[in-house]
Amino acid sequence: MPDAPSRPSAEDELDVLRRWAAGPGPRALRASIVLQAALGRHNSEIARRLGVSRQTVATWRQRYAAEGTAGLAGRPQSGRPGVVDEGDVVTETLLAPPDRRSSRSVGRRLGCSHTAVAAARRRWNLGQADRGPLPPLTPALADGEVWVVGVHHGTGPALVLLALRPHVPGQPAGPAVRPPTDALAAVVAAFTHALDSHEPAVAAGPADPAPRPPGRPAAEPDQAVSVFLAAARRAHPRAALHLVVLHGPAAAGLDELCRRARVTLHQPPERTGPVSFLRAVLALDASRHPSSSARVLLDLAADLDGPAPVRWIREPLPAAPGESPPGGAGPLRAAAPAGSGGANQIDLGSFNECVVIETVRLAGSITRGEIADRTRLTQQSVSRIARSLLDRGLLVEERRQHSTVGKPRGLVRLRDDAAHALGIHIDPEVLTAVLVDLSGRIVARRVEKITPEPRPGAVVAQIAALGEAVLANTGQAVRENSFLGLGVVVPGPVDTVSGTVLDPPLMGVLKDVPLRSLLEQRFSCPILVEKDSTAAAVGERWIGRESRARDFVYLYLGTGVGAGLILNGDIYRGLTANAGEFGQLCAVTLGRVEASGRPEVLPECNPARHVLTRADGHRTGAAGQVPKDPPTVREAARAIGRGALALIDLLDVGLVVVGGPFCTGPAADIYLTEIERAVNDFPTARRLRRVHVERSVSIHEAAAVGAASTLFHAAFTPRLRRHP
Repeated sequence: MPDAPSRPSAEDELDVLRRWAAGPGPRALRASIVLQAALGRHNSEIARRLGVSRQTVATWRQRYAAEGTAGLAGRPQSGRPGVVDEGDVVTETLLAPPDRRSSRSVGRRLGCSHTAVAAARRRWNLGQADRGPLPPLTPALADGEVWVVGVHHGTGPALVLLALRPHVPGQPAGPAVRPPTDALAAVVAAFTHALDSHEPAVAAGPADPAPRPPGRPAAEPDQAVSVFLAAARRAHPRAALHLVVLHGPAAAGLDELCRRARVTLHQPPERTGPVSFLRAVLALDASRHPSSSARVLLDLAADLDGPAPVRWIREPLPAAPGESPPGGAGPLRAAAPAGSGGANQIDLGSFNECVVIETVRLAGSITRGEIADRTRLTQQSVSRIARSLLDRGLLVEERRQHSTVGKPRGLVRLRDDAAHALGIHIDPEVLTAVLVDLSGRIVARRVEKITPEPRPGAVVAQIAALGEAVLANTGQAVRENSFLGLGVVVPGPVDTVSGTVLDPPLMGVLKDVPLRSLLEQRFSCPILVEKDSTAAAVGERWIGRESRARDFVYLYLGTGVGAGLILNGDIYRGLTANAGEFGQLCAVTLGRVEASGRPEVLPECNPARHVLTRADGHRTGAAGQVPKDPPTVREAARAIGRGALALIDLLDVGLVVVGGPFCTGPAADIYLTEIERAVNDFPTARRLRRVHVERSVSIHEAAAVGAASTLFHAAFTPRLRRHP
């Protein structure tokens, strides 16, 4: 019988292990574990040094002890792929709830080992305490935050453009919020279809980062890519831009095109396919930045789903922390350095402070004892809060009331000049800017005809100049000590998260204009962008005090008719802050539907066009004036009344407020009469309630005052759930 083969000597085995540890493949890790153990290190120390679990270390030490180097050979693992797409790992981590983001949990869902998941996360810097997530590109990216700002795809290579920005101070390095999954899925589906449609031969596989073989002809320089890069640089003049070739051969001269546009060219990670890479960086962007809203993703999906070539460029990004925006320093910039968040010195310490402020605001002036009765706070709590608010200048104490029993009672009220806000209303014809104090009183006002210049930049420059002119007439003390910020209102729809105007009626010049980002280049203060009807309702609640302390519907008669909803003591904005599209409701109620099935755009719900324009095509009156044909006003009022009826039946509220620039003069009486008849004669529950229909407390500047009031509402209204 022949002798059994002898085991190699210890020195020979060490040589084999050293070669394996220095080479590629999974045996490198296993050999490193055995070599570390040969130095006498414990499993926990080996696991820490190599970045693996102690169970992995123990497993491979045991196999080596039992079988030698043969025990370190790869063994098939049923149901687990040999290679994992790192883009899928990143996206699955970002989309999962916080309690399902562990490596083991993600590995189970993807059908791979938790060690492969952990390795992918390390390469993408997910979960690092000192650095934010970054895709492992070639060449590597410097530290910063990634924004997806462009996608290009046609007959040539598919390209994605990234912007690298400094970290936001105080922002956590890990994923902040879960991206909008529906919108992200729409982008992935559209991008996959685009790849399959234009280049099916290479769409299924990952990008090939290898250099072109000798003799293989390069693609011709793509003029469309040059136009794409130039447009992206104009949209993002100061961002560090990075172009990634997702798949397909790079066009000849792409290096030179990138150099001229000041863009760095990269290849994607080797372990990531084109679709999964785009999905991962979009999920990373959306989870880190509020401006990466569902709208941005859906806009990209729509462009990808359109005709080739695709050229999507994102709107300008908000100013980076500490960045000095171009365009010159406005009056606020002298009051507060760039990036400081404005001159707001008010800092409310608790929900109870907001409750006290709200109670005082509604009452006008009130004693501490009455505050305790109304709020059900203890006398001690009310006294402590009132004393703090008096010391900080938010409240003022008036003369004491005489009392037959005990100490004289002192009245407290809000100090009107304790806070100011600037409101700007953008209308298709005029711009209105007002500076409002805490009582809702207009301190300064300025109105201008909107420029006929068809460029968005000219309109935005006029808006900024108008706001600066109003602020220039106020005292330095206002700008430094009591100024809360700027509220801007426009006809909807509006993306309030990113501050972008979408499709305003009769204002095509502002379509898809990132208004807040552009105004941030002129003002160093908080800026809110809101729908005009929503802002008007907020202003009505703030100025109306106790008479508007209950729920109500605000019908805003302006460029179209919109509805603002005050429900449960707060403004109701809806999922996308675009609640209140009242014209749609009127059309459905009246059965006015287009052939396509879409509700008709009712001329009756556009007073500027229907009421003031005669059949012969010329105007017969100004805003609020009854035309020669009063039935025209009554016709519009009846249509609006039917929509108000639907709202009352839906919401069961007891107050309708009517305001806006076209609710003035004799026309206002017609609107009020017809709306009151509709909401009281026809509702289902008409036997249980009487709905009051009243004119707004603010008529001409309702939207502008409301724009300023949104700042007061955000700062002082007691709400358990704060809006972003």
